[in-house]
Amino acid sequence: MSEHDEDGYAGPATLVANGRELPIEVDLRGYFQPIDGYYHWYGRISATPAVTDLAGGKKTPCEIRIADRTAPGELSDPDPWGRYRVMGTSTPPFAVPTTLEDLNA
Repeated sequence: MSEHDEDGYAGPATLVANGRELPIEVDLRGYFQPIDGYYHWYGRISATPAVTDLAGGKKTPCEIRIADRTAPGELSDPDPWGRYRVMGTSTPPFAVPTTLEDLNA
């Protein structure tokens, strides 16, 4: 059992950073942290040369778009397989259950 009840999304998205838009594949998760009162989301972007070229191995402010949802975040360290980590705080770029009915749907 995990420490947090996590929500998530895996699939296509758009990365916006440094004035460019790139189609990407993401695997994202998130949870509400009652200690600070914020929703924290994070995950990895599938390895592509375009993302590596865009970020250059450095922390980079970005925006993640999934369908009609958009959220600001930050690209950070790539893993050994070239997948960049992305994270953000507050409303995520994916749908999150907000009622008990949503959880059971």
